[in-house]
Amino acid sequence: MSTQTVNRFLFGAAYYDEYMPKDLDRIDTDMAMMNHAGINVIRIAESTWSTCEPQPGIFDWSHVDRALDSAHRHGISVIVGTPTYAVPTWLVRMHPDVLAVTPNGPGKYGPRQIMDIVNGSYRYYAERVIRKLIAHVANHPAVIGYQVDNETKYYDCVSPDMQALFVKHLRERFHDNLDELNARFGLDYWSNRINAWEDFPDVTNTINQSLRGAFDRFRREQVSEFLAWQADIVREYARDDQFITQNFDFGWKGSSYGVQPAVDHFKAARTLDIAGCDIYHPTQDDLTGKEIAFGGDLTRSLKDGANYLVLETEAQGNHGWLPFPGQMRLQAYSHLASGADMVEYWHWHSIHNSFETYWKGLLSHDLEPNSTYEEAGVFGREIARAQISERLLHLTKHNNVAIMVSNEALTALEGFRIGSGTRWGGGADYNDVVRRIYDALFELNVECDFLPDDASAERLARYSVIVTPALYCASDETIAQLRDYVANGGHLIATLRSFVSDEETTVWHDRAPHNLTDVFGMSYNQITPPKGHVPVVFGADKNVAGDTAGDSTTVPAGSLSLAGLPDAQADTLIELLKPNGDARFDAETADQPAPDTHTQVLAHYGHYAWTDYAAITRHAFGKGSAEWIGTILDADATRAVLREALANADVAMPFVSSAVESATEPAVEPPAESATAINKPSKPAVAPAVITVRQGTNSRGETVTYLLNYSAESVTFASPVAGEVVVAPKIIAVNGLIDETATAELNLNEGDRVTSGDELTLPRWNLAVIAS
Repeated sequence: MSTQTVNRFLFGAAYYDEYMPKDLDRIDTDMAMMNHAGINVIRIAESTWSTCEPQPGIFDWSHVDRALDSAHRHGISVIVGTPTYAVPTWLVRMHPDVLAVTPNGPGKYGPRQIMDIVNGSYRYYAERVIRKLIAHVANHPAVIGYQVDNETKYYDCVSPDMQALFVKHLRERFHDNLDELNARFGLDYWSNRINAWEDFPDVTNTINQSLRGAFDRFRREQVSEFLAWQADIVREYARDDQFITQNFDFGWKGSSYGVQPAVDHFKAARTLDIAGCDIYHPTQDDLTGKEIAFGGDLTRSLKDGANYLVLETEAQGNHGWLPFPGQMRLQAYSHLASGADMVEYWHWHSIHNSFETYWKGLLSHDLEPNSTYEEAGVFGREIARAQISERLLHLTKHNNVAIMVSNEALTALEGFRIGSGTRWGGGADYNDVVRRIYDALFELNVECDFLPDDASAERLARYSVIVTPALYCASDETIAQLRDYVANGGHLIATLRSFVSDEETTVWHDRAPHNLTDVFGMSYNQITPPKGHVPVVFGADKNVAGDTAGDSTTVPAGSLSLAGLPDAQADTLIELLKPNGDARFDAETADQPAPDTHTQVLAHYGHYAWTDYAAITRHAFGKGSAEWIGTILDADATRAVLREALANADVAMPFVSSAVESATEPAVEPPAESATAINKPSKPAVAPAVITVRQGTNSRGETVTYLLNYSAESVTFASPVAGEVVVAPKIIAVNGLIDETATAELNLNEGDRVTSGDELTLPRWNLAVIAS
């Protein structure tokens, strides 16, 4: 039985003795430098199958042994990765079919992650090298855990093996009934009907999104099965004090950005002892903390709040990511603030050959100390101190807000783009909507968890507010769970393109939103891109048409806290919401009071053609409420709308700064020549918090509060909490070391006691941690 946690904070780097220039033998020098920097763990072996097994059945563990033995001599622990994500040349020569066939054609040798993870030959040789490696290292005293594979996905594989298994899966699922399959997926369209299993077509170019979505879900399931298969093999050899993890990565838009489309992380994490992730993000003036927090919050949620490992993050990283002084330390503590029990850099030294020479590790190509290495050491030596690490390890979160995410919705909205309804067209996508919601909460200092769309009723009930950004696909079970959640006192916030189809991407054929019109107190049946300027007007008295022809419903102004906000610009798509369209009494709740059919319109559209439609509504249902945001709002407006919605749900927002609560200047009148011109505010309606606050409970039962300054300016503010300073701000000099003179001039020191309201100052790119 493997362990489910770590017993100390892990700080480290990936280390590849195999990649070191061959005229250098500096492994003990490297380990000594790691000791100096407080590094206590390395990850090895996950990239080097061809070195470990240079010819089939011939194994060479010399580099592995060198790393293990040197690490052990220097008191450094080791995580061993299974070396299966980059295949050796001999395997491709013997079995060319191990390369994944993609929509671009047959695979060609060269890059990593080009294999077909369901191919029998690949599995045979992968199992052999896993068994040989883990049997070799399992009893080494330096080994504390294992990483199965690396950033595993299905690599867009459409190979004959993958498709044959998919057809077998469908035959089992539909009990060999093709009529049921055709009806479920709507395959009569464009003569896509399948009348014999032997005629099942290649799905690579299918135009049927239900079939495509089912194939993508099946491929994600193969990732989960592949990782479980590896984990089961490793567990045959692993000691009880060792763990198994995986380094999940995220959707990518120049950095870690959103939900990963090619893995269902919630399902794949079930096989792991500890969830892990790779988080990469911009630095310098683009460091916001959002990418770190998003990746951490999502990974922490995979195992229902359990602490997680950051197996990769950048040191110097990509071009343009060389951190400013202070940022390395700030970034490391930011991972802890989300509940990480490990921070590990990719990687130790910069690579001198091949593809990734552009990517810088802790050490540059000269392998000498530099400012990034030195500042990492400031953090490493600090976190190694028991009085700090023991109070920051195993942070537990108690959040009132959750975001529900769905791989099926992500896939569907790649096929039916939000702005165009087609596979082509620009504008915001699924992850943009998710991040717009998440970023707004982050800027309000409202922490959140993530939920899968099949979360249990018990798990939903833990949260005061659940947000479903663009939850396009939702099963009847999910919808029923959310309906009960609201009836029982929960507050649901849904955005545009939610509850459009079932889990198979078949669009519901009743009033939208399906089975929830009475919950939301509105319906809609028309949508349009907001061509030109379509303002979203907040809190104005407005008669908005009901669903019945010739009828209209007088709707009072929205909440006072939204009244007077500057108009926002609708983006990508607008849904034309009609309040009280189907506020019916549900016979299943006959023993409860009939729901209030009075729907609040919090905003309507300011364009003359759409002015009779609501843009944002709220409706009381049962003991709770349901709010619908029918378009994509800009960041400022999203922040304002969510703040008001959380206040309506009585969610405490104790760390909304005075800057956030400040009044907004009156909107400017639009120019006469443009009657629909959007009123641009002279400053944000609700400004982001000046200081980011992240909070949790440590193993002693203390409340631990992280105060984080993601800006180039020194910030003075009133302390939002009382307690003891565990980590104090430090001034990092250009050389990466602490400027002791400048730091001594600060008004906040480790061990100080602060009370709520005390004036604190955080220098640029800095932080403090207070335990109370």
